[in-house]
Amino acid sequence: MTPEQIGLVQQSFAKLRPIQDATAQLFYLRLFEWDPSLQNLFPDDLEAQRGAVMAALGRVVDGLDDLETLRPMLRDLGRRHVGYGVRSVDYESFGEALLWTLKIALGKDYNAQVRQAWTAFYAFVSLAMMGESVGQAMAAPRPAMNGTAPDLGAP
Repeated sequence: MTPEQIGLVQQSFAKLRPIQDATAQLFYLRLFEWDPSLQNLFPDDLEAQRGAVMAALGRVVDGLDDLETLRPMLRDLGRRHVGYGVRSVDYESFGEALLWTLKIALGKDYNAQVRQAWTAFYAFVSLAMMGESVGQAMAAPRPAMNGTAPDLGAP
């Protein structure tokens, strides 16, 4: 990630902090619409999960000034996600839902540069989480989804 991208991610995430629960609700609604099979990985009551995902996302965004320190934390997080049943193909659904959520939550503040910065952010995070040591374990395909994925549209 470039310093400019890091700045854009941090600035745009700061705008989400006051509305983080609503943002997380929107994210999970879209994630499960995009890939209903992922619902099995989460508890029925997502209140604690929404807070946890936004807190984790905030820690990573806040730590972007030191990417090398983030890598081991993200690798560990990726190992834990293997235990939860997350596969590498699930990262695509998560990323698409994240970008769509940012587009909706940020509104007019979401532009091509912000999308590009968040895309670079998510590429860094997902690749670090999948790491070489867990990448093979996560590569097993999930069962086919019922139905088709919705069109996310352009930013």
